[in-house]
Amino acid sequence: MHNNSRTPFHNIMESTLDEPVTPAGRLFLQPQLNQIINCAIGFKHPLNIQAIKTELSNSLMLKHPRFLSLLVIDDHGREYWRKTQVNLDDHIIIHDKTLSLNLDSDEEIEDKVNSCLSDFAISSPLNTNKPLWEIHIYTELKCAILRIHHALGDGISLMSLFLASCEKANGKDDDKDYVAEKRVEKREENKRGIVGIMKIIWWTILSVLGFIGRCLWVKDIKTAISGGDGVELWPRMAATAKFSLEDMKLVKKAIPNATVNDILFGVISYGLSKYLDIRTFGALQEGLQITGLAMVNLRKQPGLQELSKLMEEGSKAKWGNRFGIILLPIHCHTKDVDPLNYVKRAKAMVDKKKKSLEAHFSYNIGRLIMSLLGPKAASILNYRIICNTTFTVSNMVGPTEQLTYVGNPISFIRATSSGLAHALIMHMVSYAGIANLQIQVAKDIIPDPRLLAKCFEDALVDMKNVAKNTIS
Repeated sequence: MHNNSRTPFHNIMESTLDEPVTPAGRLFLQPQLNQIINCAIGFKHPLNIQAIKTELSNSLMLKHPRFLSLLVIDDHGREYWRKTQVNLDDHIIIHDKTLSLNLDSDEEIEDKVNSCLSDFAISSPLNTNKPLWEIHIYTELKCAILRIHHALGDGISLMSLFLASCEKANGKDDDKDYVAEKRVEKREENKRGIVGIMKIIWWTILSVLGFIGRCLWVKDIKTAISGGDGVELWPRMAATAKFSLEDMKLVKKAIPNATVNDILFGVISYGLSKYLDIRTFGALQEGLQITGLAMVNLRKQPGLQELSKLMEEGSKAKWGNRFGIILLPIHCHTKDVDPLNYVKRAKAMVDKKKKSLEAHFSYNIGRLIMSLLGPKAASILNYRIICNTTFTVSNMVGPTEQLTYVGNPISFIRATSSGLAHALIMHMVSYAGIANLQIQVAKDIIPDPRLLAKCFEDALVDMKNVAKNTIS
């Protein structure tokens, strides 16, 4: 990601005009962790390319300095953002009838979109001769894929930018349920007291020890889905597991105080148990523990309404990468006949994580290491944690109502990223009542991502059926 075309004169005279890349941004520019967010947006009608260009030219994206700046590096290896002129034609790539496929069904279109996302995960770096973003438009698929380097911002920042360019199909409050859930958690936090503070200290200490262990020697047992050193360069495949948010809410009703995240981690635990049992021909070790990394938003503002403030000058809601990571140990079972037990175990685990400062610790210790030892040392530690765990997962809460872009209704939003040393990477984005869990795998390790997606979908169906009986 280097651009060393500047002369020493430029380094001296222009340094005051350049903005340093943030510590998290520098981390995402390191070779082993070089991360590009690939977001596929599907539309109901054929795309009007000229209308899209017109909308983009007047959008907040082309007013935001991150999207108007080149990545440059000074003589000391320090990265900076430098303002430049943006030519939209350099950033919008049209794929017009180049697929040569008979796309008669939604399933065929989905497979092709996933194939494009798989290719982008490994083989398509962004050109550093222009700002680090692109929009690929596939006219046959009625789909656009936004490719934005993670150094520009995290998922919350980029979702705010995207929502600012969209219009609601109706006037309803898109994030009412999400805000309510967050406020309940906030009220519970305010009731901690002395006992609550002691629990925070205890669980934070255990979390810190867990991170130190993962950086040094603690490693997951090798399974059929394990990655490792160098796997970030292996060819990828993708599949999509689709969940109804109504089904998730039904399961929530059967388990007091459960959240959508609890349901998601329960589904992952149950689905991976199903999948590994199939891959081991029924010889899966009962209670096998595997560990994931989850991304946690650290911004105080809840809900999507607050995201628009990220775009306001002087706002306390800061743009950039503001998230921490937490370790998620889950256990695989084949003898547990009650699917809801997976959610109960996931909830107990997540509740402990909420009582700790694990995400804040991981974020701040990363900044400290970046400041003291530089991005290379920080990337080595992060890479070791990835190699010593099994999967990555994130959950982005999106609008509950349908949106339109230049008058064209959006049919789906799916997101994934560049390959990591994990053989299994999962990103969930909810939109208009459907949660799409985008599954990215190293295909030489997990050759059947569709089967894995079906295991996740079947897991939620099993939970829903039991929840119905429990509630009635």
